[in-house]
Amino acid sequence: MEETILNIFVIIDNDEVSAFKAASHSKNGDDREKIEYLKKNVKSDIEKAYYFDAPRDSNNRLMPYKKFSKLERQEKQYFLFEEIFKKFDAPESPLI
Repeated sequence: MEETILNIFVIIDNDEVSAFKAASHSKNGDDREKIEYLKKNVKSDIEKAYYFDAPRDSNNRLMPYKKFSKLERQEKQYFLFEEIFKKFDAPESPLI
């Protein structure tokens, strides 16, 4: 079944998450094949990827990478990618 898959890049500057970039593909195959495809396309995808602003707190500060890393360990970083998922009309649980 053809599915939307995403390469999402977290841009880190001075230990802060300064932006996200994302590239979308429609692919058939199993998850392993899709992951290999995403890996193979990292270099070209980061060049053509769409830019997304990083989240900011109520004081307009960027998120420290340590906080992002903590969310990642808890598998909660996906909440930060909602704008990306909407932009690419991704399924509820996209392969990224």
